[in-house]
Amino acid sequence: METFMVINWIAFLLITFYALYLFVKVVSTRIAYIRLGKKSEFDGEIKLRLQRVWKIVFGQSKLLKDKKSGTIHVMMFYGFLLVQFGAIDMFVKGLSPGNHLPFGMFYPGFVFFQELVTLMILVAVAWAFYRRYMEKLVRLKRGFKAGLVLIFIGTLMLSVLFGNGMSMLWHGHEVTWTEPVASLIAMAFGWLSPAAAMVLFYVAWWVHTITLLTFLVYVPQSKHAHLIAAPINVFLSKQVPGKLKKVDFELDEDSEEAEEEIAFGVGKVEDFEQHQMLDFYACVECGRCTDVCPASGTGKMLSPMDIMIKVRDHLTEKGAAVTGKSAWVPAYAFSNAPGNVASASNEAAATVQQAILIGDVITAEELSGCTTCRNCEDACPVNNEHVGTIIDMRRYLVMTEGKMDSDIQRAVTNIERQGNPWGLSKKDRIKWRDEDESIHIPTVKELKKEDKEFEYLFWVSSMGSFDSRSQKIALAFAKLMNQAGVSFAILGNTEANSGDTARRIGNEFLFQEIAEKNIKQFEKNGVTKIVTIDPHAYNIFKNEYPDFGFEAEVYHHTQLLYDLVKTGKLQPQRAINERLTYHDSCYLGRYNGVYDPPREILTAIPGLELVEMDRSRENGMCCGAGGGLMWTEETTGNRINVARTEQAMAVQPSMISSACPYCLTMLSDGTKAKEVDEDISTMDVAEILALSVFAEEQMKTA
Repeated sequence: METFMVINWIAFLLITFYALYLFVKVVSTRIAYIRLGKKSEFDGEIKLRLQRVWKIVFGQSKLLKDKKSGTIHVMMFYGFLLVQFGAIDMFVKGLSPGNHLPFGMFYPGFVFFQELVTLMILVAVAWAFYRRYMEKLVRLKRGFKAGLVLIFIGTLMLSVLFGNGMSMLWHGHEVTWTEPVASLIAMAFGWLSPAAAMVLFYVAWWVHTITLLTFLVYVPQSKHAHLIAAPINVFLSKQVPGKLKKVDFELDEDSEEAEEEIAFGVGKVEDFEQHQMLDFYACVECGRCTDVCPASGTGKMLSPMDIMIKVRDHLTEKGAAVTGKSAWVPAYAFSNAPGNVASASNEAAATVQQAILIGDVITAEELSGCTTCRNCEDACPVNNEHVGTIIDMRRYLVMTEGKMDSDIQRAVTNIERQGNPWGLSKKDRIKWRDEDESIHIPTVKELKKEDKEFEYLFWVSSMGSFDSRSQKIALAFAKLMNQAGVSFAILGNTEANSGDTARRIGNEFLFQEIAEKNIKQFEKNGVTKIVTIDPHAYNIFKNEYPDFGFEAEVYHHTQLLYDLVKTGKLQPQRAINERLTYHDSCYLGRYNGVYDPPREILTAIPGLELVEMDRSRENGMCCGAGGGLMWTEETTGNRINVARTEQAMAVQPSMISSACPYCLTMLSDGTKAKEVDEDISTMDVAEILALSVFAEEQMKTA
């Protein structure tokens, strides 16, 4: 027995140290690949970041958005953490027969709890297997690799239970309530001799040990690298959701960058920042992002998950070729795997390094399908930031290669020349207020002449200024501000474009030019508060203009209207007897968390019955207008706005409301496409509130 134990100890130490060596080696290779990227800035907000880790990683908040899958993951996550104490206990029993963890009088309770946890994990494994291979959820892959982790975990749990049963027979322990499953196994194999039970114990013990160590080595070179990368990724994710990074166009003439070919955006995988590369290895391949993506859901080429996976695999292959460090360990077990330097020829390595990121890895069609709605990011359980990655590649296409959809090119050219996507004369920007001269809508210049001041700058936006349907929203909002005694002014013909369209389609240079001009205009007129009916302008002024030196209090019109209703300055009177469903704008909701003010306004209006769509609030589906796609025609699959309209129609409303001129236009077009526009009206929250507040007046409606 002593000889056996010496051999057992030696074998255990050799295999364990070898496994740990392989684990460290494969993790170090991934770190080396990530280090090929550009360094990321860190703001040092440690406390807020730790709170986010606590909520998302340990609270599993995002995973639980899908109740079934979330529950399975919670069972596995916490079960696997807790069961490691049982694994240590198992090692002690195998390395020092007759002994166990020194928990004294608490040991019976410990083993009972461990059995419950083990059973819970087995239930989770069986449930996960059913969801993936029998229920066959579309978003989940069903290959061998996808199920390998379930095999690992199931083997670990069963080997513990069987090993504990054999240990009871070997040492002559009586069956006990503290180990109910192990006791049942011991009873079933009661006919075995102690020697045979010992042999079977060590079979189970070694199966458990080798499976655990194999799992350890497998994790960092599989999709389960998220077990390591995800907590770090959540910690490092952006403080302001969806905020785009400023591009520095000022190059030092003496720098190495200036000597090389100048390129803006991401055209090579190493142009990504290191934090973005961490995103790739944190990806769980759960498909939640693609499942909620409006482009993917309507038959477009785009799949946010596929973008992450394809860029990750490209990074792994290129990283191996550049660093000379094999992506796989042990290398002999992955002789044909991409990124295995040991088996790769010089020609193969050169081919990998020459692969074009946008073309060979990701197509321009995939990138063009993104509406920048951030539903993928909201659904992602590890806080991957797909939109920024996509826009960085768009920036390369637009600013370095000069490639852009012809419709978007036309809109951008019009913005550059006339400050609006239609190319209408900027001298006509103020004409919208002539539609109702009874409403007092002064310009900043007019107030200055009268030696008067204003509290809010009303940013009308291109939609409010030029689009006939959106003009009604602007007029309704202005009339409500008049009623409440709000002091405001507009820029009139000196108002330009916010720059959101230019930035989201990838033309960062034009955006920065626009932003610089707008900021000069704001500072010249002493603007400290901005209110707008456009969520895109609201987001960019609030979250992205501060990077260019301008900060102000920025309000969406529903936020201001809600405050006015709450304080009694606006009083809804007339009953609006409609069954209404509200559509959340992505840039108001997911980007800025504004969900309640519009609903509170609608709830305050007598007669309105507010019903929620199946996809609402954080999971509300995009209307299809974001990311510059308002100015293009969908030529692939189904129309996003029609799909969203169908979701609204499912709750049988008589009215659909939104708080964004882009969304309202898309939904109005959707009702026309479905031929229900005569039965279902589409109105902005401000228009509905105005109908109720001005009870004795008949306002023109759509």
